[in-house]
Amino acid sequence: MSLGGSRPAIERADRRGAVALAHRYSPADLSVFDEEETRRFLGQGLDDPRRSAALVWELLYRLEPSLYDRLIQAEPLHPGILAWLPAAPCRVVEVGAGTGRLTVPLAGRCDEMIAVEPARPLARVLKANLAAAGRRGRVAIVRGFFDQLPVPDGWADLVVACSAMARDPAHGGDAGLAEMERCCTPGGRVVIVWPVHRRWLASRGYTYRCFDGDMAMEFPSLDDAVELAEIFYPEAVTEIRRRGRAQVPYELLGRTAPRDVAYKDVPRFDKGT
Repeated sequence: MSLGGSRPAIERADRRGAVALAHRYSPADLSVFDEEETRRFLGQGLDDPRRSAALVWELLYRLEPSLYDRLIQAEPLHPGILAWLPAAPCRVVEVGAGTGRLTVPLAGRCDEMIAVEPARPLARVLKANLAAAGRRGRVAIVRGFFDQLPVPDGWADLVVACSAMARDPAHGGDAGLAEMERCCTPGGRVVIVWPVHRRWLASRGYTYRCFDGDMAMEFPSLDDAVELAEIFYPEAVTEIRRRGRAQVPYELLGRTAPRDVAYKDVPRFDKGT
C-alpha cells in the first residue's frame, strides 16, 4: 500500500503519473491528512508532494477521489483474472479496495465481504459504486492499513489486494503479507492482483500467473482519453489524438497491463498435530 495506505504501486509507471500530477498539489494540501495519516505519511523528508510520488497519490485519493475513480474505470482487469478467481467464495477480504475495481465484481460472487480502505473519500466513492451495482448489502467497508487489518483471524476464504501491495514496508511489505495471511482461513487463498516485485513474492511462497492477450485502457470517449492523459500521461497526449481512439494501449503509456497475479494457498491444519 502507499505509505501505509493502498493502490497504485509507485514502482510502476505510476511514478510517471505522479510526476505529471505533482503540479496539482502543494504542501498546504497536506492539511487534508488526519492525525493517523499524518503519522504514517509525513516525516523523514516526505513533506512536499512536489518531491514525493507517494504523497501525490495519497493527496489524489483524498482531494480528488472522483478523478481517481475515472482513471480506474478505464483500467479493467484482464477477464482471465476474474475467471480464475474463486467462483463462489464464502467470505472475502479485499485490502486497499479503492473505488471498487475488484470489489464490485467480487461482491457479486461471495456471501460476505470486508473491503478495507484507508482513504475515507475513496471509501465514500466505493460505497456509491457498490450501491449502483446492487452489491452494497454484502460488503462491510472498514478503515484499515496493511499492517493492522481490522479482520478476525482466519475469517476469509479469499484475501486479495489489487494494485496495492509492494515489497516496501510502507506499501505492505512482509508485515502486510503476514496480516493478509492471518486473515485467511486454512485452505484459503491469498492473491495479489497486478503485483510488483515478483521475486520478492516468490521468495515468500507465492506463485506467479500471467494471462495473455492484447489489452488497452478503455476510456468512455476520445475526449475522456485526452483529458485524463493530459493529467496523468501528458507525454502520450499527442499520439492519443493522432490515433483518434478511446482505447489506449498500455505500451503507449509505458505501463504494464493488469493481467497478472501472485497467489499463495494457506495450508490446512495437520490433523496429526
